Amino acid sequence: MTRQIDLFSYGNTGEFDAERYYERSISMDVFEAVLKRKSVRAFQDKEVPEDTISRLLEAARMAPSASNLQEWRFVVVRDATLRKQLSDAAKGQKFVGEAPVVLACCAETDGHVMSCGQPCYPIDVAIAIDHITLCATAEGLGTCWIGAFDEAQVQKILGIPPSIRVVELLPIGYPRDASPVKKNRFPLDEIVKYERWQ
Repeated sequence: MTRQIDLFSYGNTGEFDAERYYERSISMDVFEAVLKRKSVRAFQDKEVPEDTISRLLEAARMAPSASNLQEWRFVVVRDATLRKQLSDAAKGQKFVGEAPVVLACCAETDGHVMSCGQPCYPIDVAIAIDHITLCATAEGLGTCWIGAFDEAQVQKILGIPPSIRVVELLPIGYPRDASPVKKNRFPLDEIVKYERWQ
């Protein structure tokens, strides 16, 4: 059976509308979205509709999180001046500011650490971002994970309190070049072991 990313629909209240959800025709096989997703660094000068961004954020909201803490928080940035300032904070990566939308992907966290010793918030925010990027692919959008930025500068630009961690920036837009790319990945036998490491 084919698994699908059926993207979300909303009624006038802004709440999830199950009836409209099942009527939507935009869908993509999950594995197809995984294969098609790529890092996009050149965007068309074309706005992304508000309801499309809402669907991507709803996909993030549905992500799993440790102890269901849901520590992720998102700042949606459309303003051109702010986007330019974010590109400066991102080590001068101009394409960040050229995307019509930039998400500041944050965490409101108490520093919770799982019993395995790993902090929750970077993992949980990353899971939510991955939901966004795959659904963006299904919508014909491009994204790029940005970890090269000055966190304090981003906080200042967007009025984010020091207690809120900025985990990633995520530019979103319609790619200038939508053609697929060959992904350079290690073969499975280099990354997978069965039953025991050795």
